[in-house]
Amino acid sequence: MGGYSSEYQISIDSGNVVYNTLNRDIYQPFKIVILKDKWFYLSEDDQEYAINKNDFSILINDNTVTFDCAFNAIHGAPGEDGSLQAYLELLNIPHTSCDMYQAAITFNKRDCLSILKANGIKTATSYYLNFGDPINEKKVLDRVGLPCFVKPNKSGSSFGISKVYKEEELGRAIDVAYKEDNEIIIESFLDGIEVSVGVITFKGDIKVLPITEIVSDNDFFDFEAKYSGECQEITPARLTKNETTNTNKIAKQVYTILKLKGFSRSEFILIDEQPYLLEINTVPGLTKESILPQQAIAAGMTLEELFNNAIEEALK
Repeated sequence: MGGYSSEYQISIDSGNVVYNTLNRDIYQPFKIVILKDKWFYLSEDDQEYAINKNDFSILINDNTVTFDCAFNAIHGAPGEDGSLQAYLELLNIPHTSCDMYQAAITFNKRDCLSILKANGIKTATSYYLNFGDPINEKKVLDRVGLPCFVKPNKSGSSFGISKVYKEEELGRAIDVAYKEDNEIIIESFLDGIEVSVGVITFKGDIKVLPITEIVSDNDFFDFEAKYSGECQEITPARLTKNETTNTNKIAKQVYTILKLKGFSRSEFILIDEQPYLLEINTVPGLTKESILPQQAIAAGMTLEELFNNAIEEALK
C-alpha cells in the first residue's frame, strides 16, 4: 500500500481494508508501505521495519520474514505502472495484479487506447501532448471540439483532469494536467451514460461483474464525486438488455485483448447502446465504498471471497 502518486492515501485505505478482511486462519498478512523515500513493514503497534529490497524481506527480532505472495493495493506508481510488477517478477514473488507489460500499457492511456482502437474498440477522439511540445490551441480544438477533457496521460482518481468549455480555458487546463504528468491527453466530450465495469479472473475464468452506472452531482466524475459522495453509483446499472450485453462483451474483450489478469475496472460512455472506452484501472479501489467491491457484492461475493480468490489465482 502507499505509492508515489497523489493516490497515496486512497491506496492506504484500500490496503487497510484488504489487511483487515483477510482470514487469519488462512493467511498471515503484513502491511508493507511503499513510499518514495522508504519501504517498510508497519507492525500492529505502529513500529516501522525497513524492507530489504534485495529480496523483499524484513528482519524482525533477528528473524528474516519472506513472503509467499504480494497483494498489490497501490494505485498509481509504482503499483499500477508496471514497476512493482517487474520487481516482484524478478524476485519470483507471486502478486495479485496483472503482469508488468500489461500494467505499463494500461497505465499509459495513449498507448492503451492505440492498441484497443486497432482491435475495433470505440474510443473518444484524442490529441496528445508531451511537456515542452508547442501548443496550437486551434489545431487541438479543431480535432477534439468543445467541450473537451484534458487529462494527465498516466494518472488516476481524476487528479489533474479538467473539462474545458471555452478556448480560453484550454491553456490553464493543460497546466493543471502537467502538474500530474509530463504527458497529457485531450479528448472529445462523449455525451452518454457513464458506466464502470469490473472484470476479474475468478476461479480460473474471466468474470464480468454487474455494471455500475455513474451519475455525478458535479460536471463530471471528478475527485470529489468519487471520494466525497458527490455522485450516485447505481449497481446494477439501469441499462437496457442490449446496452448490458454490448458493454459486458466489450469489457471482456478488452480484458482478453490486453491479456489481463487479477482485478480490472474499465470506464465507458454508452452512446446509442454502444460502449466507448475511456480508460482501464488494473489496481482499482478496494475500500468497501469502492466500485469494484460494490460490484462483487452485487454478484454475490463477500470481500473475503474476492480477496481470497485474488491470492489463490496469484499462487497458481
